[in-house]
Amino acid sequence: MALLTTPTTRAGLFAAALALGGSAATPLSAQDNAAGFFTDKQITITVGSSPGGGYDTYARLIARHFGDHVPGHPSIVVANMPGAGGNVLANQLYTLSPKDGTVIGAVQSGVMFEPLFGPNPVKHQPDKFSYLGSANDDVYICVVRADAPATSFADMFNKQIILAASNNSSTSDYARLLNNVLGTKFRIVVGYAGSSEIGLAIDKGEANGACGLAWPSISVTKHDWFADGPLNNKMRVFVQTHAKGHPDLNKAGVPLAGSFAKTEEQTKILDLFFSQSTFGRPYLLPPGVPTERVALLRKAFAETMVDPAYKADAARMHLDIDAVSGEEVQEAVHKVYAAPPDLIAKTRKALLGD
Repeated sequence: MALLTTPTTRAGLFAAALALGGSAATPLSAQDNAAGFFTDKQITITVGSSPGGGYDTYARLIARHFGDHVPGHPSIVVANMPGAGGNVLANQLYTLSPKDGTVIGAVQSGVMFEPLFGPNPVKHQPDKFSYLGSANDDVYICVVRADAPATSFADMFNKQIILAASNNSSTSDYARLLNNVLGTKFRIVVGYAGSSEIGLAIDKGEANGACGLAWPSISVTKHDWFADGPLNNKMRVFVQTHAKGHPDLNKAGVPLAGSFAKTEEQTKILDLFFSQSTFGRPYLLPPGVPTERVALLRKAFAETMVDPAYKADAARMHLDIDAVSGEEVQEAVHKVYAAPPDLIAKTRKALLGD
């Protein structure tokens, strides 16, 4: 199940979004009303993780430029609502948040899978949200300290290392999936609030490493880990949990987890779960926001992603810019929910099994 698109396709989607601006589906008078609505308003981008991590870093970068592209130039503020890998925020957005376009969620990609694969019931339905886009196509990785009992992915099948994780998040899901599908021997210790706390635990030696970290952000927020590259003497990226991998990591020789699959079923399970990278850092609206405001905010997001000031700001922060349009994210989420039931069941078992 391949949901990733080529850069050419992605560029075309952004061009279409910018050119149309929702006009094909929204009458001119409705667009005018939507534009006027945001004058003197405040839009809150709420992040489903703690401050200081990758999701928070990207949200604050976007917030500095997004208002320039929303008619009426509303003020943009960032808030944090961590918990359950972003599902606390997703539930809030789905059930209680204003449905007028003034609250935007920045949730973890795993939120999209929670109703299908999560261990606990949630109140949200990801295919019912309206997606503005994704800040990038994330490449998730596993890292390990150089002094750990095992430092190569091949060794992880015979030796145990301790991985720090947040409960019901990418850091626990990816590690558990590798254990149950490929047979690695990770000991997963959950209870950390977010990637910042996980990084501190690794620095202090409480854990050997972690999985489910996004390379575009962790390479910046923990720059000291990789100052000499992804395989330096302090911290090593030992596998990529992604369909294609990141160019820099591929060049460095970091293997893809999928290359260790031994059966077609293992490959399909990994492909389905890894497809979430398409919506690596999704920005979404609650169900029920008027369609003309969705179109307006989606266009503003697309414009922000190609804004020279935004791109220059991201470059200064050494953040990857590989944005995905709202249309593409919406389609990717729908494709996941249209996957064969038996494949969904097998993937769920792999994620929940011990």
